[in-house]
Amino acid sequence: MSPVDARPYRPCVGIMLLNQQNEVFVARRVDVPGNHWQMPQGGIDHNELPRDAAFREMKEEIGTDNAEIIGECPEWYAYDLAAKLSRQLWQGRYRGQTQKWFALRYLGQDSDINLDTEIPEFSEWRWVVFDDLLSLIVPFKRDVYEKVVDVFRPLLER
Repeated sequence: MSPVDARPYRPCVGIMLLNQQNEVFVARRVDVPGNHWQMPQGGIDHNELPRDAAFREMKEEIGTDNAEIIGECPEWYAYDLAAKLSRQLWQGRYRGQTQKWFALRYLGQDSDINLDTEIPEFSEWRWVVFDDLLSLIVPFKRDVYEKVVDVFRPLLER
């Protein structure tokens, strides 16, 4: 196997879903122990536009895509997975992920959110106050989340 640093990043999208009170949707992964939460995210399919991937991933992960895009990070943000984990995921092809982040305003009802999807990724979910988000995130994603929070903070003032 090639060294970790030689492998590319997996392209994916991240979704900061905001409700009408500007709280952020977070969920706990079914495959990660501990009290760590994350926002929805997922890979971009071949020839898929990042915006389309955001809505598809939202639907696949939380059972609804009833939202509108209200912001987009101007840059892609990358993070590395721990070496052991990166060798287990995605047949070991990627060292981590590079993400295009979107802020979406949720237009539906809480009752529309359904984690019992075809391939469940989350065990529970909740809305959190924007400023509490970073304290809940798994450490290896925190740097990316800090950048995303900085970019999307102005959306709360609208």
